[in-house]
Amino acid sequence: MSSKALPGTEESDETLVSHLTELRRRLVYTIITLLLGFFACWNFSEQIFDFIRLPIAPYLPQDGLVFTAPMDKFLAHIKVCLLASIVVTSPLWIYQIWAFIAPALYKEERKFGLAFIFFGTILFLSGVSFLYFLVMPMAFKFLLQFGGEVDKAMITIKEYLSFFITTTLVFGVAFEMPLMFAILAKLGVVSPNFLINNWRYAVVILAAGSAMFTPPDVISMVMMMIPMLGLYGLSIILVSIIAKDNEKSQS
Repeated sequence: MSSKALPGTEESDETLVSHLTELRRRLVYTIITLLLGFFACWNFSEQIFDFIRLPIAPYLPQDGLVFTAPMDKFLAHIKVCLLASIVVTSPLWIYQIWAFIAPALYKEERKFGLAFIFFGTILFLSGVSFLYFLVMPMAFKFLLQFGGEVDKAMITIKEYLSFFITTTLVFGVAFEMPLMFAILAKLGVVSPNFLINNWRYAVVILAAGSAMFTPPDVISMVMMMIPMLGLYGLSIILVSIIAKDNEKSQS
């Protein structure tokens, strides 16, 4: 681990400034990456929109969403291309996260950069895919067919995309839990005992998050909470392995 400067010293001030400068640089690179991905996706905005509409299409009149303002559809294409850019360029902005974290690690620990990028991308895409292919179809089938088929849903583009984009990003980030805990363990911030002793609080937090970021039905909440609990258990295993590795390197 890199040496830490004492608080209130000139060296600590310089370290803080250098960290903020590096953070700004990584944010700029991330924004540029997302913009390039956005313009690349713009050529396929119709296909992306059709793909995003698929989970709810069977429950809509004439398989289409509605819009109530002239700009709604144009803004919708901007939003779907931005979301697609986030998904497609995930290895690149995950690399920027690693590049910001890496200086705080030992030299021999920095060799795990490719693994961080690989597993970070896999976990993010797994969260997005889990939502799209499992959670959304079940949630829409329950919510939009509840109470019979006489009444027809009139879902606006704005409402649907707001829900779709929010839940997609939440699931993608939530599935990064094992990787985030692994990094915190490497930095010495968390230990396996901490995660085990606080599992009850973790269950409460995961339940609250699942209720907050999923549709207002029990099925969607459970569909998010079950993998989150599994990922929390996986995080404990990873942190335990890392803690043992840290003990060996220090002995």
